[in-house]
Amino acid sequence: MSGLYAKWMDRWEYKLATQDSNRKVRPFDWGADWLIQPPPNGESPQQMARFVEGAISRSDDFFTGPTPKDFRLNDNHLTFTSPVNSPYPENNTVHGMWFPAPKGPKRAVVVLPQWNSDAGGHMGLCRLLNKFGVSALRMSMAYHDRRMPAELERADYHCSSNIGRTIHACRQSVIDVRSCLTWLQQQGFERIGILGTSLGSCMAFITTAHDPRVQVGVFNHVSMYFSEVVWTGLSTQHVRKGIEEGLDREQLRRFWAPISPATYIHRLKNRKLASLLIWAKYDSTFLPEFSRQVLQYFRENKLDHEVFTLPCAHYTTGRFPYNWMDGLAMCRFLSKRL
Repeated sequence: MSGLYAKWMDRWEYKLATQDSNRKVRPFDWGADWLIQPPPNGESPQQMARFVEGAISRSDDFFTGPTPKDFRLNDNHLTFTSPVNSPYPENNTVHGMWFPAPKGPKRAVVVLPQWNSDAGGHMGLCRLLNKFGVSALRMSMAYHDRRMPAELERADYHCSSNIGRTIHACRQSVIDVRSCLTWLQQQGFERIGILGTSLGSCMAFITTAHDPRVQVGVFNHVSMYFSEVVWTGLSTQHVRKGIEEGLDREQLRRFWAPISPATYIHRLKNRKLASLLIWAKYDSTFLPEFSRQVLQYFRENKLDHEVFTLPCAHYTTGRFPYNWMDGLAMCRFLSKRL
């Protein structure tokens, strides 16, 4: 029976993952001009390698930006200028939707939806969190929904075959999340958590590793390496095709180390942090072997955590009944631990 179920799930997942017709294979680009100033002339593997080493060794500085001075809340719509500048004005304004819970404990969570989520993504989850007594601030990551440049149909600039731009976008999203944590503190919230799904989970993990203000983390789909998800995942094969023009799998892992949870997971030791790790048994985007590496690390290092296993895949997580299973597991954990 399990074999039949797995085959059925795989067919359903493939149908969902391939229904979009606007995926583009973009040419490989080092993108050093996004990270190194002044930009190097020509291809720059050596300069990029030095930059990567420096970013990792000084990651506290790399993932820190100035505090925004223009937080504005208008009808539960929070905006502020991103501390990280990009060439796209739309992307430089951060948007968050604020879902305050009824009066109760001063606890709130920053919510980060999945890659290519539209402006309505995770709004229902935020309302469900309210019913559990948890306030939620849903943030749009770099190049998503309102932050998407007019030239794009998808949030390609957050994850693409441009190596430097992808690092820059991830850094921007992490620093934007930390600005959201600052805003929540300014509103008087005493306990703060984070909840991220898929790409949002990766950004949430890196934020948590660098910001002790996060006391509870919910990581919805987990993997050790950003690069491995892109290289092996069903939904990112168009990105891999572009990358293969310039890098192999091992090289990509090295150059994208600054945006991989594996690089910073050791920072969670000796932290007062409760984590919920969610993975999907039949996932073909975040392959189970990479999720199990995360689970093994938490278990071997006796980190405070719980594990929730979804009996589905990646895209099917958003379909009934798995979306309710996932949402209720996250809300119950946050209600209990935050």
